[in-house]
Amino acid sequence: MSDATRVSSGQIGRSLPRVEARAKVTGAAEYIHNLRLPGMLYGKICRSTVPHGRILRIDASAAAAIPGVHRIVTAEDIRTVIAEPYYGPAFHDQPILAEGKVRHVGEPVAVVLATDPHIAEEAAQAIVVEYAPLPAVFDEIEAMNSAAIVHDILKPAGTFPDLKHLAGRSGTNVALDFHLRRGDTERAFAAAEHIFEHSFRTQQVMHTPLEPHVSLADAADGGVTIHSATQTPSFVRIEIARLLGWPENRVRVKTAFLGGGFGAKVYVKLEALAVALSLLARRPVKLALTMEEQFFTISKHASTFRIKSAVDGHGHITARQCQVFYNGGAYADIGPRVAQKSGFTATGPYDIPNVAIDSYEIYTNRPPAGALRGFGVPQLVWAYESHTDLIARALGRDPVEFRRRNLLRDGAPQATGTVMRDAAISAVLDRLAARLAWDQPFDRGAGTLKRGRGLAIGFKASISPTTSVATVAIAADGSCILYCGTVDMGQGSTTAMAQIAAEALGIEAEAVRVVAPDTDVTPYDMGTLGSRSLFHMGNAVRLAAQDARDKLAALAAETGVPPGANLPISEQFRRKYGMQAGTIVGAGSYIPAYAPPDSATGLTPNATPFWMVGGAGAEVEIDTETGRVRVLRLVNVADAGTPINPGIVETQLTGAAIMQLGFTLFEEMQFTDGQLRNPSLAEYKIPGIRDMPDRIEAETVDSAQQSGPYGAKGVGETGTFAVSPAIANAIEDAVGVRISELPITAEAVYRALRRAAGDQLEDL
Repeated sequence: MSDATRVSSGQIGRSLPRVEARAKVTGAAEYIHNLRLPGMLYGKICRSTVPHGRILRIDASAAAAIPGVHRIVTAEDIRTVIAEPYYGPAFHDQPILAEGKVRHVGEPVAVVLATDPHIAEEAAQAIVVEYAPLPAVFDEIEAMNSAAIVHDILKPAGTFPDLKHLAGRSGTNVALDFHLRRGDTERAFAAAEHIFEHSFRTQQVMHTPLEPHVSLADAADGGVTIHSATQTPSFVRIEIARLLGWPENRVRVKTAFLGGGFGAKVYVKLEALAVALSLLARRPVKLALTMEEQFFTISKHASTFRIKSAVDGHGHITARQCQVFYNGGAYADIGPRVAQKSGFTATGPYDIPNVAIDSYEIYTNRPPAGALRGFGVPQLVWAYESHTDLIARALGRDPVEFRRRNLLRDGAPQATGTVMRDAAISAVLDRLAARLAWDQPFDRGAGTLKRGRGLAIGFKASISPTTSVATVAIAADGSCILYCGTVDMGQGSTTAMAQIAAEALGIEAEAVRVVAPDTDVTPYDMGTLGSRSLFHMGNAVRLAAQDARDKLAALAAETGVPPGANLPISEQFRRKYGMQAGTIVGAGSYIPAYAPPDSATGLTPNATPFWMVGGAGAEVEIDTETGRVRVLRLVNVADAGTPINPGIVETQLTGAAIMQLGFTLFEEMQFTDGQLRNPSLAEYKIPGIRDMPDRIEAETVDSAQQSGPYGAKGVGETGTFAVSPAIANAIEDAVGVRISELPITAEAVYRALRRAAGDQLEDL
C-alpha cells in the first residue's frame, strides 16, 4: 500500500469486485491443472469393475508391453514406501490402492505411470483384474441389518476433538450413530391431539466442479512438495506426514485458485497416491482425474429420513422424533461428522420441547460420500419442511402462520440445549413471505398448466471446534501482505479477507495482497469448508491486523510521533532504522469455545459458534399432461450477519440456489447392482441456461453476528437449504400431489398425478 491509500474505515459493506477478477478473465490465474514440472510422469488409474470382491489376480503384462510405459504400481508397491497405507479424516479405512479386496465400483486398483497421459490411459485400460465377488449392499436401510459387511475392522482416526469418541460398531455397517434426547417424547405423543408421520428420501448426487481433482507430488531432497487442488492444505500436510512418519516440515502443500470445490476437495483425495507414486518413481508425478472419475471419488449422501410430530390443539408442535440414515458409501471420509453435526438439527428451526433424534452414518458398496455444500443439512430440510407443510395443510392452517407460531427465537434453547443467539429465523421467514406477497392473490394458471407457490426455511450449525491462524506483514514502505490458509474456490474469500484486514488497519482493501495457501508460508487453517472461513479465518485475520496496528502504534510512540499525528508509516520505519528497513508482523489465532455433547443424551450447552439461516420461496408451473415442472421464480433470503461484501453474498446465494435446483429436479447418480449408469455430463445433467427460473432473487436480512468479524458470518451453503422443499410445497399447492423423494422429475410428478386420479400405473 502507498501511504496515500490509508483511510479510516469503510471497507465493510463494500461490494468490491473480486481482487483476482482480472487474472481470471485474462487467463493469468494459476490452476494446478496447468502445472508442469521437468521430468514429470502422468498417472492413470485402473479402477475396479465390481462393487465388492476379493482381488485374485492383477495381470499387467499387456499394459507393461505398451511403449512409453514407465511403471505399473499396485498396493504391494505402495507398502514399500508407506508401511500402513490407509487414510481418512474420521476412520483410517481408505487404502491408497485397493488391498486384498475392493468395496465399490471405480475404486483404484493399480496405476500406470508414463511420460504421456494418453499412453498411461491406454495402458490402464489394458490391465486385467480378476475378482471373486462378495455379497454387496447398496441401500442405507438394508445395510443397517445386512450380513454383507463392508468393513470388518474400523480404525478411528482420532483427528478431530468432536470425533474423539468415534469407534464404529463392530460387525455392522454403522460407522457412527448419534442420539439426542430432550424431554419426554413418548409422554408428549400420548397426550397429543394430532400425530403426523412421514418418510422422505434423497438421491446420491455429484459435486461436479468444472475443475476435476488434480494433485502433483514432487518427492526430492528428503521431503515432498504437493501441488493440489485442495480445500484443506493444512490437513493434507498433517495426514501425509502421518502416513510417511515424517515431521510436518518435510511436507509442503501448495494450492492455487480452485475451479470449484463444494466439499469435493476437502481432506485427502489424490494426494496420498500422488506422493507414493513420486517416491516410487523418484520423479514428479501428476494425477488429474477426468470428469467421469470424479463420480467414483466422492459424492453427496443419499438419505432416508423418518419424521414423526405431535401437535396440540393450538397448533404447537410438542414433540418430534427423527431417524436419519445417511448412505456413506464404501469409505467414511467425513461422513460421520456429517451425520453428527447435521443430525442434531433434524428437528428444524422450531421450538419443540420434546425431541428424540437418531442419526446414522452407514457403510454401503457405493462410491464414498462426504461433504457437499450444506453438510447433510439440505437432506434434512427437504424432509422436515415438506413435513411441516403437510402438517399445516392437514390442520387447515396457513403454512407461514404455522411456521411462525412454532419458530425458535433468540434466547430459546435448540434441540441440543444450546441457546440460540444471533439467528434471524423470524426475520428470514417474514421477509420471504413479503417477497412472495404471500397474503395477496396468486395466478393459479389455467387449462393443463397449473401454478402454485411454496416456501421453506432451514438452518445449520457451523462446524466446531476448529482453528484458524493468520499473519499480517507491514513492510517498511507501508505495504501490506496477508498470509492465511483459506482457499479461494470461487466464493470470493480472497476479497473478503482483504476487506477485513483493511478495515482493521485503516487502509483500502485494494492495498492488501493476499498470499495463496502454501503450508511453508501461510499458517495453519483447518480448511475451507462448512461456511466456516469468513467467521473463523475472518476473526483470525481481524486479530492479526489489530496486532499489527497495535505494533505500529507502539513504533510511533517509540520514535516520538505525537498521538494523533498522521505520519506516514514509511517515515516511522525510517525514524526507527534510519533507512527503509524492518517489518512489523501481526499474528492472530481464533478457535471458538465448544462443549462436546453428553454421551448419554447428546445435549450440550455450546454446540456451535454460530447459526446459518436460509429460506427459499418458489413459484412453479406444472404441465398436468406431462408432469413437467417449470420454476418461474426462485427467491432466497438469508441471514448472513453483516455482509462484508454484499455483492459477493448475493452471488453466493444465487449460485447455491441454482446448484440445489439441479439436485431438486434432475440430478441423480443412477445405479444398477452397484454399477453407475450415468458417469458423464452427457447423461448426468446439471442445470443449464434453459433450466434457469425466469426470475432469481436473493437478499439478506438486517442482522449482526455479535461474535463474527465486524458482525459477519458465512453464507456459502445457506442458499441450498430450503430450495427443494419450497419447490415440492409449490407443486402440491399447484396440483395437490406430494413428492417425497428426490429428484422431482417430470415422470415422478406425472405418476403422482395419475395415482391421485386413481389410474393403474403398471402400464405407464
